[in-house]
Amino acid sequence: MPDPSRDGVVITVNAEDVTPTVVEMIERGVRAALSNEGASQAEVSVTLLDDSGIEKMNATYLDRDRPTDVIAFSLGGPGDVLGDVYIGFAQAERQSAEHGEAIGIELLRLAIHGTLHVLGYDHPDGPERWDSSMFSLQERLLAEVLDAA
Repeated sequence: MPDPSRDGVVITVNAEDVTPTVVEMIERGVRAALSNEGASQAEVSVTLLDDSGIEKMNATYLDRDRPTDVIAFSLGGPGDVLGDVYIGFAQAERQSAEHGEAIGIELLRLAIHGTLHVLGYDHPDGPERWDSSMFSLQERLLAEVLDAA
């Protein structure tokens, strides 16, 4: 169980079948995104789901009937960082294979992406999303976390 007294940030990772190293990477990614925004008090939960689970969430909350890589919900009010991030593990595996990267790196990227959504960031749909300021920030934070590892 995370220790909230450590620094006011509580990160919970709900994941089966991933190594403790991958869980630690996910936690570091969430912490990097929060730190970038100066969030000293926060609670973020990250849950890895199979295709069926993430597809159900995508259909229910976003009216899209397909698996996706990440869905995030900001549950806090103004100045209150509280959120849930759901990562489609099988989709992350497919994306990591497409990019020739380890699954841990893709999970780290998606944890950062979801946390940025919790913090209020958004991006356009379609190809222009890759050029958005949110994606630039995501990739910068990803590189920083990987460099620090």
